[in-house]
Amino acid sequence: MSLLVVGLSHRSAPVSVLERASLGADAQVKLLQDTVAAEPATEAAVLATCNRIELYADVDKFHAGVAELSTLLAQHSGVGLEELTPYLYVHYEDRAVHHLFSVACGLDSMVVGEGQILGQIKDSLARAQELHSAGRLLNDLFQQALRVGKRAHSETGIDRAGQSLVTFGLEQLAAGGDVETWARGKKALVIGAGSMSSLAAATLARAGVAEVVVANRTFDRAERLAQILTEGDDTDVLARAVPMESVPAELTRADVAVSCTGATGLVLTAESVAAAVEGRTAVSPAGADGDGPPAPGGEPGMTAATGARRGTLPATGLGGEDGCPLDLPAVQGTAGFSVLGEAAVAGMAAADLEQHAAWVDNGTVGGAQRAARPGTAGPIDPAPDADAIAALAATVATVGRIPERRRPEPVDEPPRPEPVLFLLDLAMPRDIDAAAHRLAGVRLVDIESLAEASAGAPMAADVDQVRRIVSDEVAAFGAALRAAHITPTVVALRTMAADVVASEIARLDGRLPGLDDKHRAEITQTVRRVVDKLLHAPTVRVKQLAAEPGGAGYADALRTLFDLDPEAVAAVSRAEDSTTEKDRGPA
Repeated sequence: MSLLVVGLSHRSAPVSVLERASLGADAQVKLLQDTVAAEPATEAAVLATCNRIELYADVDKFHAGVAELSTLLAQHSGVGLEELTPYLYVHYEDRAVHHLFSVACGLDSMVVGEGQILGQIKDSLARAQELHSAGRLLNDLFQQALRVGKRAHSETGIDRAGQSLVTFGLEQLAAGGDVETWARGKKALVIGAGSMSSLAAATLARAGVAEVVVANRTFDRAERLAQILTEGDDTDVLARAVPMESVPAELTRADVAVSCTGATGLVLTAESVAAAVEGRTAVSPAGADGDGPPAPGGEPGMTAATGARRGTLPATGLGGEDGCPLDLPAVQGTAGFSVLGEAAVAGMAAADLEQHAAWVDNGTVGGAQRAARPGTAGPIDPAPDADAIAALAATVATVGRIPERRRPEPVDEPPRPEPVLFLLDLAMPRDIDAAAHRLAGVRLVDIESLAEASAGAPMAADVDQVRRIVSDEVAAFGAALRAAHITPTVVALRTMAADVVASEIARLDGRLPGLDDKHRAEITQTVRRVVDKLLHAPTVRVKQLAAEPGGAGYADALRTLFDLDPEAVAAVSRAEDSTTEKDRGPA
């Protein structure tokens, strides 16, 4: 076995690199064709998902294979080899088998235990079979990986360790709350009609959304998905299909949108999301507390009624010649400015002004208390004012700052408005502009945020059991593969022995022409039994030895000891491959 895998995933590379290196369907086909055309590789398969890109191959040289596969990945992904190399990982022979089996069980997934990876492995094998790039090794490997993954899910509780990426994403949108409670009655827009989008639509329907709108570039596929949702026995959701051109209009009606397409560019820009939120909130009445929807063209935290940011002064009198934020004529003749007003006139922070006032209010000269503050009734003694200010200046000169005499009033930060539009981006590269996360009224969850959220997820106890299953299956697969490697040699040996028996019986017939059929058959059977008994123990033992690690050399030893024709062994191998290919159905 010379199995080699070269790839990168969310564990080895940042999402930004994975996004740039993602492979579309056409690029995967071309990569497979170029890989099997390369000198070191005889078989190839590509496993490309939203968070991994892996190239599997049967190679005859390790170092040449690593160099060739890495170069091909760089060429077809569009990321330079020097930039891509630090994020690549390499697995060879048994470690490569262990890696794929772990992937199939969901141990290497972003959400541990998710089962959708099995469908992606199945699609990868089907593509390689269709292009005839998968031979005996990769066919056996991928089909066994599927069986191992199914065994892990059926014999353990690995499903409890994690859920599908869709479910995990919806939990993040629900901010840790119950998904069904959060989704109940909402209107959902699903962009795309592939496997991930279909799973998202079905999950939303089961969660209790009131409506699912499916948009896809191929309208027939969108209609088919909508029909499946409508006719499903486990939901009563209203589902309909729309063309991609209707996405902007549908986004203004949607409460939650899930996007997973194969587009190379953005499907939803930040501007289109902002327009959808504005179109949605423009018709919504302001709340009783005055925190209405954002004003058209306004900033987050500004009310539609005033256009002013919450927690700040009204914008009256702005734009005067001296830049004063107050309408001075309006406050002239009053008892005095507010603290904010005084601070604006003085050109200093309100907290500093209050500190000055505290010193002045409490200042004494010779035991005399200041009579009154400006703007209040009563006489004002100028001497205490002068002395208090002088004392304040002396303190500043000594300690370098104005001592705090009272805690500044806390400044209320404008709260982020509750989201009115929830976005889940499961595409790689991303479908939704990451800048939409900063928009008021929007909550965006994408692959990058899912990776961060799942980094500290607790591991279930069943994960250890799955790891044991993987280790056992890897050992069994390696043993079977090594044993299969020596089988053509054993078959060629037995064929040679049968030819020797036939030759000797023919020679006996020539020397004893009068031998009757009964005696001839008895002699023939006796000779065959002798040969079989002589070969039985060596061939059984050599299969056992070959199944152990490092047992590949026994086949060479057997060919050398019995002087077997290498072409005869190769002919047996070709015959077995042809028979296996006929018996093997689609993945």
